[in-house]
Amino acid sequence: MTAPDSTPLPFLLNRGQLAEADAEAVMDGAGFARADWPVVDVSGPGAVTCLQGLLTNDVERPGDGAYVYAAVLTSKGMIQSDLWALRRGGGVVLVIPPDGKSAVDEVLRKTLPPRLARVADRPEAGVWRLVGPQAMDLAARAGLTVPEPGKTSTHVVAGVAVVVARPRAAGPFALELHAESAHGAALAEVLGRAGSRDVGAAGLDLARILAGWPRLGAEIDQKTLPQEVRYDDLDGVSYTKGCYTGQETVARVHFRGHPNRVLAGISWGGGIPDFESEPAITQDGRDVGWVTSTAWAPPIERFIGLAKVRREMDRTRPVVAWGTAARIVPLPFSRDG
Repeated sequence: MTAPDSTPLPFLLNRGQLAEADAEAVMDGAGFARADWPVVDVSGPGAVTCLQGLLTNDVERPGDGAYVYAAVLTSKGMIQSDLWALRRGGGVVLVIPPDGKSAVDEVLRKTLPPRLARVADRPEAGVWRLVGPQAMDLAARAGLTVPEPGKTSTHVVAGVAVVVARPRAAGPFALELHAESAHGAALAEVLGRAGSRDVGAAGLDLARILAGWPRLGAEIDQKTLPQEVRYDDLDGVSYTKGCYTGQETVARVHFRGHPNRVLAGISWGGGIPDFESEPAITQDGRDVGWVTSTAWAPPIERFIGLAKVRREMDRTRPVVAWGTAARIVPLPFSRDG
């Protein structure tokens, strides 16, 4: 099962790109970092209804204050971009990965009727993410009330207005904070005094891999179905909300079939992947998949990663990945990898 020709290069977080103390905060403590994801406001009398017909997840039923993970699909059910959606006061705030912004912009421009839904970029908006098993305690020490899963709450902390959003499923981060970019230094100071470390973009990527969460441009490309990258496990798709673009394909896979390849964890134990070789995964000399993301995790002193593998492969038996002995492991990763 060789990777398609259009498959992007694997994401790599190698030794030296993440300080050991930052990795320990991600895996054993609490960390935060600015996420450079664009923020878009969709407002107007039909904002929620219009987005309900575009996104894989239900943004209507959960009501105001909801926070969901979702994707925008092609008509054939392939992911154009993943995103996070917040219901706020009759409108919806979309938080979009940088590589997906142009695709989402085009979809919104072509499909949203201006009399019902208006779209506006919010360059002044900042997004921060809290990661690590102690992130909830950190938030409480910083004066933030943790909302219920899939909900948001609003606070003023040290003069900074902050929206706190919590994923419904165990996500690539524990909480997402929204505030004006101009208040970033003040917010970072509040979080630092509460005992957090700024783990940077590398820390967020390690947290994502540990959670088994797909990244646009690594696990997700223009030929990826939601079920291939764990959307059922990630609570990223609704099978009860009704029609949306690409829904027919997604429903057919769910109710009548299965994806041929799925996202899995991979661990190299004490081995070192040969990054000069192809990121192929073989078992008994047979192609069974390819590596999509890899990270060095200092606290457990090993390389771990994500991979797309054949659904029917024997995950109990060893594989060779990037030219080195490895094993397929369940997602999300456990502490011992």
